[in-house]
Amino acid sequence: MDKAKKIRPAVGIANRTDPYLAFGTTRVENDAFWRWGDDNLFPLALALMARRSTTHRRIINDKADYISGKGFTCDESREPRLAAFIRRVNGEGESLRQLLNKLAFDKALFGNAFLEAVTDPGHTFLALYHQDATRCRVARDSRHILLHHDWSAFRPEEARTLPLYPLFEEQADGTLRTAIHYKDYEPAFEHYGVPPYIAGLNVSAIAYKTDRWNISRLDNSFQLSGVMMLDSSADSEADAERIVRLAERKFAGNPGQVMFVIREGGEDDNSRFIPIASQNEGDWKSLHEQATSDIVVAHSWFRTLSGLDYSSGFSAERILHEYEVALNTVILAEQAELTEPVRAVIAAVLGLDTTSLEIINRPPTRSKPIYMKVWEARKADGLDYDPEDPRQQAFLSEISKYNITSIG
Repeated sequence: MDKAKKIRPAVGIANRTDPYLAFGTTRVENDAFWRWGDDNLFPLALALMARRSTTHRRIINDKADYISGKGFTCDESREPRLAAFIRRVNGEGESLRQLLNKLAFDKALFGNAFLEAVTDPGHTFLALYHQDATRCRVARDSRHILLHHDWSAFRPEEARTLPLYPLFEEQADGTLRTAIHYKDYEPAFEHYGVPPYIAGLNVSAIAYKTDRWNISRLDNSFQLSGVMMLDSSADSEADAERIVRLAERKFAGNPGQVMFVIREGGEDDNSRFIPIASQNEGDWKSLHEQATSDIVVAHSWFRTLSGLDYSSGFSAERILHEYEVALNTVILAEQAELTEPVRAVIAAVLGLDTTSLEIINRPPTRSKPIYMKVWEARKADGLDYDPEDPRQQAFLSEISKYNITSIG
């Protein structure tokens, strides 16, 4: 038998589900909508990536929580209907804060978010609903949004259509509905926004894959990778595959760690394992740490606000400082972008004055400057306050443990 035919290479490799690869390889073209990614499944790839990269997901969660704040406040004495509305914005019992949190999450993850507003011809009510961004696509006329439950198997008759705000259209149930499309601007992208971390996709992939590398080492009990040479006879590819699977269960631990090669055996069994030594643990650790730092930068975010410590250790002062910077550079701007259309819809449909509507922002640690007055501190915490109350005119320093009575 020819020597080339005696060796049957068969590789036992773990299932490498990589969320950083495009789901489809076929370019999608459709006259009904503008595709989101070449295969129209880019949002699903981003969602899968967020579920598998630890730091990446933590940043998205934290940004959504900080942007949605601790709730809303308004002048209830002037607008009691507005106060009631922010406590319950739809038939599912969601508050405005819960709704804003979902919008902020989608915006941070996809660079896009969708909000549906529902009313009737008489404008007797208003309901606001978050729509999952993975279910939404922009229609070809660029004036409507299409909602479908599965874009990998799109059927026009199963899609629901909503006009883009400020257009309202009557639906089959007699209600008037519209959709607000939030999107992050990016040159050359007209129909959809681009997530802010787009430049960090590769480093997010590095962090994910280094995590997977550590998991595979743990599953394999930190045994060396290598090549298993098996002396055996295999009359067909099916027999070779069966022998490999049997050897995997007996020898391999994690099948991704060992390559199996079957060769025609002689009288003596010369099966052996050839280890492949690795001395790159330090390089992998440094690579993972660098990737984590780059992810934070790509998100335009801050280490301490995502649970990442510094080499110098925990510092409440650093947390407060970074929160203050994030508040003035990211949080307030995102809050304004998300709430401005909501204010406009509330004013147009319900005719309410939304000037007193504010988001309550609180730092992750409680610390206020000692020169702040009590009523100012209560206002910052979303509590009842009265600037005319003499008891609330005192400085925090006067009631703090420092008891500083003179501020010069």
